[in-house]
Amino acid sequence: MTDMAAVNPNVTETDRVRANTSTAVTSEIDRDGRHCVEALAGENRENITRHIDQLDREWDIERILQTNMSVIALGGVLLGATVSRKFLVLPGVVMGFFLQHALQGWCPPVPVFRRMGIRTRKEINREKYALKALRGDLDQPKKS
Repeated sequence: MTDMAAVNPNVTETDRVRANTSTAVTSEIDRDGRHCVEALAGENRENITRHIDQLDREWDIERILQTNMSVIALGGVLLGATVSRKFLVLPGVVMGFFLQHALQGWCPPVPVFRRMGIRTRKEINREKYALKALRGDLDQPKKS
């Protein structure tokens, strides 16, 4: 288990998920992205394009949190209405976590998802940008 006190001091304020993720987990996520780019460096344009398309469809941590919290909250409401009112505590807890995430960029599920390798949109876009550079999208047009 990683030490949550060891957060990455080199992250900007706007990237609160990375700032609240342990340095070890952030480094592993970054390393995986670099390895993917390095592996595709020798590939043809179509394979790079295929991987960029996969990155366009990859769910970031915000979308995963929103989906999971919505499912749990709706499940709690449904169970509260049909089984026992005690289940109504679930939406309350989940919305508390959601508020905490909105204000701080962290909530209890974040470290779990980060250890699973779930990335921020910025991390996904960084890999996509590197692959577009490999593919030649960023080359300057030659002047006649």
